[in-house]
Amino acid sequence: MLLALSLHPSRLPDLLAPQILTVEPKTPTHDYRDSFGNICTRIQAPAGLTTFSADFVVYDPGVPDAVDQSAAQIPLEQLPDDTLVYLLASRYCDTDRLLDTAWSLFQNTPIGWGRVQAICDYVHSHLTFGYEHAKSTRTAYDGFTERLGVCRDFAHLAVTFCRRMNIPARYCTGYLGDIGVPRDPAPMDFSAWFEAYLGGRWYTFDARHNHPRIGRLLMARGRDATDVALMTTFGPSRLAGFEVITEEIAEA
Repeated sequence: MLLALSLHPSRLPDLLAPQILTVEPKTPTHDYRDSFGNICTRIQAPAGLTTFSADFVVYDPGVPDAVDQSAAQIPLEQLPDDTLVYLLASRYCDTDRLLDTAWSLFQNTPIGWGRVQAICDYVHSHLTFGYEHAKSTRTAYDGFTERLGVCRDFAHLAVTFCRRMNIPARYCTGYLGDIGVPRDPAPMDFSAWFEAYLGGRWYTFDARHNHPRIGRLLMARGRDATDVALMTTFGPSRLAGFEVITEEIAEA
């Protein structure tokens, strides 16, 4: 099994206590960095029930996602080499099927920040969110036509539209608690959002919530959900249970 359950290296300096992944029954694990810079864990899971858990405290400055409406779109020929992979099709971002749709919807939107925000606005209103709509095989095109999904489907569709408009976009997964917003009565889950390359840097966008949030804890980035899957198994397996808890605590 491959696990993507650790914080992203960029957030490790914010840890206030060691980050330890516990496996029951005790089983050897091995960490490595994948090609996107994420921390991944390899494990040879034994037959029977295996439980993974983690408990840690992270400092967050409490600042909402950055907003810069003046951030410009970088001309295609001037994009850094390492951003070009985030213009290509990937497993869930089937850009070839949404080329004409993207240009018909967004060609007249403001170039730069305004265009990415217009994409988020469209996806936010076009898809209906519901945990009952989760589907592991749904691509961006499927989400567009079915008009429903969970946070990963919002991210996939927005990423695909950005790529079709020549804006590098990458998929993100992590923790997002109810900090600075009304508490959601639904059980917590990991969250998906995306980053777009504008003005020479990566900015966070969230097509599902569609407004800046406080306390995002990044776990992994990639082309789409395939690259940052919480668990990749090689052999038969079944998820027996799943619980995510993200709570704000008082600063010592």
